[in-house]
Amino acid sequence: MRRLIAVLLMLPALAEAQMATETEERIRQVENSLAPNLIYGDSLINGNILQRMQELNVKGVSIAVIRDYKIDWAKAYGWADSVEGREATTNTRFQAASISKSLNSLGLLRLVQDKKIDPEADINNYLRTWKFPYDTASKDKKINVYQLLSHTAGLDIHGFPGYNRSASIPNVYQVLKGEKPANTKKVRSLFEPGLKFKYSGGGTTITQLLITDLALMRYADYMQLEVLSPLGMTNSSYSQPPSDTTVLASGHDSDGGRIEGKFHIYPEQAAAGLWTTPTDLARYIIDCQKALEGRSGKLLSKEMMAKRMTPYGDSSAALGVFIAKKGGRAYFNHNGSNAGFLCASYGSLEGGDGVVVMTNGESFAIIEELTNSVARVYGWKDFYTPVFKKLVKLSVPEMDSLQGQFKLQSDTLIIAKCGEDLCIRQAAQPEPGYKMLFTGSDEFSIMEVPSAVFKVIRNEQGVVETLELRQNGLTIPCPRIK
Repeated sequence: MRRLIAVLLMLPALAEAQMATETEERIRQVENSLAPNLIYGDSLINGNILQRMQELNVKGVSIAVIRDYKIDWAKAYGWADSVEGREATTNTRFQAASISKSLNSLGLLRLVQDKKIDPEADINNYLRTWKFPYDTASKDKKINVYQLLSHTAGLDIHGFPGYNRSASIPNVYQVLKGEKPANTKKVRSLFEPGLKFKYSGGGTTITQLLITDLALMRYADYMQLEVLSPLGMTNSSYSQPPSDTTVLASGHDSDGGRIEGKFHIYPEQAAAGLWTTPTDLARYIIDCQKALEGRSGKLLSKEMMAKRMTPYGDSSAALGVFIAKKGGRAYFNHNGSNAGFLCASYGSLEGGDGVVVMTNGESFAIIEELTNSVARVYGWKDFYTPVFKKLVKLSVPEMDSLQGQFKLQSDTLIIAKCGEDLCIRQAAQPEPGYKMLFTGSDEFSIMEVPSAVFKVIRNEQGVVETLELRQNGLTIPCPRIK
C-alpha cells in the first residue's frame, strides 16, 4: 500500500515534467522553423531565429505563444539595448506602437458598456474641453465612436513619428489642432464619415480626449485603473514619458544602430503610447477570447466583446482590431510600428490560440517569419500559405540597363552591381544595400521586405524609365533621375 501511495504521489510530478519537455520541444521547433510568406525556389525554408536576427539587423525579439487559452511559453532573444549590452528578457518592455489602439478600444468600450456614451451619436455631444471642427468635407454628417475605432470616420493623419526625448512635447490639444510643438498637421475630415475605411491615428487621438473628458482623469491613469490592472498587465503603462526607463528596450534602426535618445515620446498615447511585454499582451488576448465565450467578466460582456470583433463599415476593420481570415478560421489582429520598434499580435476567435511578437528593430520580416513558424509548429490550419516563385538570372545587358538612380517620394533609390548581382538601397543607406531577387526580367523583390514588389517600366526603345513599387495595395511610381 505504501508503495502504491508513493507511486500515486509521483504521477503529477511526472506528468508536469513530461509537459515541460513537450513545451521545450515546441520552443525548439519554433526557433528553427522561421519561414517567409514569399519563397524563391520550391523548398520550404527553416530559418533559425538567432541567425535571422543577425541577417536582418534586429537586436532584440520577445515572444509569447498562447495555446488552449493559456500562455504556453514566453521567451526573449538578443539585446534590450545593444550599446549598453543589456540583454532582453521576458520582462523587458517594448513600445506596442499601434497595438496601443486595441487596448484603447477596451477603455472606450467600457464607457459605452456603462452607458456613459452613445457609440453612434455625435462625438461632440461628449467632448467637453475641445470640439471637433466639422467642415464641408464631412457633408453635414457626424462622427461617432464606432467610426473612430474602426477607422471609418473619414479623418486624416495616418500615424505619428513621435518626439525625441530632448524635444518639446505637445499636449493632446496641440496635436489635434496641429499647433507647435506638434510635428503633425491638424486632425480634420478628408471625406464624409461612414463612407469607407481610412486608417487614422488622428481619429484614435480623439478617442483619447473622449476618455479623459468623460472619466475626468488623466488618460494613463484611467487605462491603468480600468484596463491594464484588471487584465493583470502589471508590466505595462501608457505613461509618456515612462517613469521607469530601466525596464525599457531601446529602439534600433534598420541597420541595427540604436536610435538617438533610445526611444521616442508619444503624447498620442491611445494611438501609439503603450509600453508593454508580449506576456502582458497575451493576457489581453486570452481575456478577449474568454469573454467571447462568456467565460470572463473582467472588462467587457460577451455581447460587447462580440460587437468589438465585428467589422464596422469595412470588411475587416472592427472596433480596435482587424479581423484576419486564414482558411476557415478567423483571428483578431493588430500590428504596430514606432520609430525603432515593430510588433504584431494574433488571437483566434475560437480555440484559444495566439501569438505576440515584439522587436526593437525595423525589419518586419523577422515578425512575419516567427509568426509563420508558430503557426506551422502549432498546426494552425491554413494560417501559413507561402507563395513560391522561381528566380530568374538577368543577362549582363539587362543588369546594366537597370543601374541608376530613381526617385521614391522624398528619397532616392540607387541600383548598382554587387558582385554578380544587382542591389538596391536608399541614398543614405551604406553599400551594397539589398540584393534584388528577379522573378522576371521586369519584376523583382527583396528578401528583407517581401511585401514590396517592384515592376520595371521601359519605353518603346527598351530604356528603363520608371520603377513601380507595389506594396499593401498601393502603387508608387519611382521615376528615373539618373
